[in-house]
Parts: sequence; C-alpha cells; structure tokens
Amino acid sequence: MCRLLLVTLFILLSWVSEAQIRLQKLELQPKEKFAITKTDILVVDTLIMKDSSALLLNTEKSENFIHVKKLIVGKGCTVEGRAKNGKKGIPGERGITQMAPCRNGLAGKNGLPAEPGQNAVSLLMYINDLRIFGSLTIDINGGDGGQGGRGGPGGDGGSGTRICPAGNGGNGGDGGNGGKGGAGGMFSITCKSCSDIHLIMGRQLIVKNYGGLGGEGGEGGLGGQAGLGPKVDGKNGKRGSEGQSATDGKTGIINVIQN
Repeated sequence: MCRLLLVTLFILLSWVSEAQIRLQKLELQPKEKFAITKTDILVVDTLIMKDSSALLLNTEKSENFIHVKKLIVGKGCTVEGRAKNGKKGIPGERGITQMAPCRNGLAGKNGLPAEPGQNAVSLLMYINDLRIFGSLTIDINGGDGGQGGRGGPGGDGGSGTRICPAGNGGNGGDGGNGGKGGAGGMFSITCKSCSDIHLIMGRQLIVKNYGGLGGEGGEGGLGGQAGLGPKVDGKNGKRGSEGQSATDGKTGIINVIQN
C-alpha cells in the first residue's frame, strides 16, 4: 500500500511539473520575447520585464494563467495573445465561354464564404506586488473575419449566324459571405499588494480585448459578354449578388480584484 501511494504521488508531481512553467526568476532583456508553450500556466516568483519586452501567450489554449509574486515592468512592454484572422473565401471559377455559335455562356461559380476570426485567449493574472514604471499592454483582441470570395465571372456567349441568334453571356456568380469577427478575450487581474489598479488602467495598464471586425462580403462576378450576330445580338449576363458582410465579434470582459 505504501509503495502504491509513493508511485501515485510521483506520477502526480510529474504531471503537475509538466502542466506548468515554474521559475524562481524570469528577467526579460529589452525587446526580448518569452513564449508560453506546451502549457497554459506560468508561475514565477519574480518577473522583470525590461523596456519593449513581451510575453507571448499560448493561443492554442482557451485560457492562460500567470501567477507572479513580484512583477516589475519597464517601458512599452506587452503581453501578446491576439487571435488569428480568418482566411478569405475562395473565389468562384469563371463560367465557360462558348466557342460554338449561337450558344449561351455558362454562369460563373459562387464565391465561397470566408472563415470567421478566431476567439482570443482569456488571461487571468494573479499578482502579489505590481510595479509598472512604464506601460504594460495586454493584447487579447479577437481575430478579424475573412472577406468572402468573389463570384466568378460569367462566360461569354457564342456568336450568331444567319440561322440563329447570338448566345447570351452567362450570369456572374454570387460573392461569398464574410466571416464573423472573433470574440475578445476576458482579462482578469487579482492583486494583493497593489495601489488602486483602476487609476492606472488605460495609462500604464492598457487592455485591448475588442472583438474582431466582421469580414466584408465578396463582390459579385461580372456577367459574361453577349455574342454578336448578323441578325440578333445576345444579351449580356447579369452581375452576381454581393455576399453579406458579417458582424463584429464581442468585446471581452475586464475584471479587477484587489484584496
């Protein structure tokens, strides 16, 4: 029984050590970047961020946790966790132009909808002592939605003859819809021995957790050209409809807790 408990405790301690980054001191030099990888938890006794240094959050996780006993911040420092933008929609293919006389051109294919912007990671910070001598910007904005794919142009109509009228141009494909903007991340800071954090918000502690912009709808494809004939010309194809633009993502919540 005793041996089983020791083995279980060893496995548990090994799992905990792998599930977080644990450091006594982390000192970032000017413009240096430190990435949180393979985990969503950073635990540091003393964290010093010199001018223009940055912490890179693990955006593969939905939340990141930073526990720091003493945090000292210089000028122009950042915590970066902005979400990725959505990809643009694929344009529609062009309609086939008729080489044979008297035939109508084929319609263009519709553009595909765009990808939505990703939701930003949420950041929860637990600090005992916070000293900001310059500024610290938290960037957890949502990703912008992609633009919808453009509709494919219609194919041209074939020429006419004395026997038959010229072909009409094919209609253009519709544009794809834009992707929705991703939501901004939630930011929460809990600080024990800090002056009033509300007084430095927006000046020394700047939080950017806006929702991403919604993507614009794709343009409709141009209609194909009418074929020309000795007796009757064809008609030009109609332009495709524009895709719908998407809505912006929601802005995240900010929580300040001081004991």
